[in-house]
Amino acid sequence: MMMYFKKIILAATCMIPIQLLFAQLPQDSRRAGGIAVIPLSTGITQVSYEGKAVLISKENEQPYAVFGIPLSAQVGTLTLNTNKNPIQIEIKPYRYAEQRLNVKNKDYVNPNQEQLDRYAREAKEQNDIYSSFSQSSWTQFPNFIRPTSGKFSNSFGRKRFFNGEERAPHSGLDIPAPIGQKVVAPADGLVVGTGNYFFNGNTVLIDHGQGLISIFCHLSKINVEKGQHITQGEVLGLVGKTGRVTGPHLHWGMSLNNVRVDPQLFLK
Repeated sequence: MMMYFKKIILAATCMIPIQLLFAQLPQDSRRAGGIAVIPLSTGITQVSYEGKAVLISKENEQPYAVFGIPLSAQVGTLTLNTNKNPIQIEIKPYRYAEQRLNVKNKDYVNPNQEQLDRYAREAKEQNDIYSSFSQSSWTQFPNFIRPTSGKFSNSFGRKRFFNGEERAPHSGLDIPAPIGQKVVAPADGLVVGTGNYFFNGNTVLIDHGQGLISIFCHLSKINVEKGQHITQGEVLGLVGKTGRVTGPHLHWGMSLNNVRVDPQLFLK
């Protein structure tokens, strides 16, 4: 009898589509800084938020909107526009931790005018990338892997204080690691930006398609060039402590529809 039930279970499993067994969509977490994975009804082919296009992907022939929720989003109802009827989602309460850091280089706490001007130029350069929306070549949402080894610090979304002064919430995930450790591409994409930035240090930005951008900061070395196609697992640089840091680590950020979201939601 037991063997009979095992055969039934095995047969049923074999009938499940491969796409369902290995679903690639990120985790649904409807909070500020989270992601809403929304199944779309028939006929909806376009979704937007505040005039910005929202990524659409398919799993097992079912289309989904994959929407990045702003860190500034308030608890309550949030509305997305479509080519048919609007979609409303509920943003749940979520409490992020606080982080107090002592930065020895005071320029990184209270920059002078020249440094502020430099930061403004670099911020515009990066924001132009975040707000871009390139068509993806993939038919299924890409599978993401960790860009480097190390224990996650759970730092995304933390309210930060540098030398006692409050700053914007942390928009990425910090992974403490030794200088020189390899940093790899978590998924296929196009290198759309590299540079040495005032706060971020040596930085690489990768476009994965449809407004999905990954960013890697504080590198000791950059191994790729702008315009280079990169595949998952390919080395893009080495861990370092360039820019505003208190120790060597990788800052891994993910931007979706020009909103910074928790990178951990892309990992299985």
